[in-house]
Amino acid sequence: MGIIWTILIGFVAGVIAKFIMPGDNEPAGFILTALLGIVGAFVATYLGQGLGWYRPGEGAGLIGAIVGAVIVLFVYSFLAGRRRSV
Repeated sequence: MGIIWTILIGFVAGVIAKFIMPGDNEPAGFILTALLGIVGAFVATYLGQGLGWYRPGEGAGLIGAIVGAVIVLFVYSFLAGRRRSV
């Protein structure tokens, strides 16, 4: 059940992250943004567990997932922009 919860939180976090960091030149559509949000939620969960913020089996909350999604979205935008200019 924890993985399903992380996916749902990540989906919501991806949508919120898209509103926080919209960017006109960003190639990500809605589906890709949601997937990046899910990846961000998993990153926040495992990073938080590694740093001792969350116990094993405990997932990141909505705020942590949003922060993870914004970071993943920023990195993706940076790498996608760099690839197009080369």
